[in-house]
Amino acid sequence: MAKIFCIANQKGGVGKTTTTVNLAAGLARIGQRVLLVDLDPQGNATMGSGLDKRALVQTVYDVLLGSASVREARQTMDPVGYDVLGANRELAGAEVELVHLEHRDRRLKAALAEVQDDYDFILIDCPPSLSLLTLNGLTCAHGVIVPMQCEYFALEGLSDLVNSIKQVHANLNRDLSIIGLLRVMFDPRITLQQQVSEQLQAHFGEKVFQTIIPRNVRLAEAPSYGLPGVVFDPNAKGSQAFIAFAQELVDRVGLPAAKKKAPSRKASPATQTTPKRQTPSA
Repeated sequence: MAKIFCIANQKGGVGKTTTTVNLAAGLARIGQRVLLVDLDPQGNATMGSGLDKRALVQTVYDVLLGSASVREARQTMDPVGYDVLGANRELAGAEVELVHLEHRDRRLKAALAEVQDDYDFILIDCPPSLSLLTLNGLTCAHGVIVPMQCEYFALEGLSDLVNSIKQVHANLNRDLSIIGLLRVMFDPRITLQQQVSEQLQAHFGEKVFQTIIPRNVRLAEAPSYGLPGVVFDPNAKGSQAFIAFAQELVDRVGLPAAKKKAPSRKASPATQTTPKRQTPSA
């Protein structure tokens, strides 16, 4: 049965999507079966995995509203090694439509239950707010991975997120907890970042992942080619760090090492991709 993790932080611009797509690619690289669920209407994780969000016929929006199953809406991305349940601007309207539906905060949980045996990990890229979409992610997750920069305002945002997780744990999901804090975009030359990193380790202890993701140009370039950095340039420092993080996560949750990667399903025409620079959508 898959381990379901939300990648979440209520502060924007902290590398949630970069973390999600590169962790998915890193896990796939070490032989894990992975499904990435894009719960952000911006669809950045979808585009960063090589899918054109504008060409998708079925998305997570259809899954939440019950007009499609996960098996029908997911896309197999052979170049990056994991499956994607994509999102586009339609998802922004789901907030309003879900309000009138039964079990509106548990609809993703019910949908993912049908495919839990297909994967080792299901990673959910959440929007930067405690919205109904984020609640759907947190309600079905076994834990939360929190990417954060080692800066003062990031600490303030972390406090808000911890309170939100406590509320969801108390009312909706007793299994929910913070799996760990991931330090991203780290520059060891900046004294403040070193100090904040030390504060995190002192306060949260083993909840802080040992792997640190450095600030890396190749990771920043990769989305414009529709690829995770781990696939775009596997030898870059940032890519190597995400592969190490994937292994650390596998070790932390106690999963056995994958012996052989499961054969992938045939990719649909919409998933075919080549590493060329993308033109941003309007």
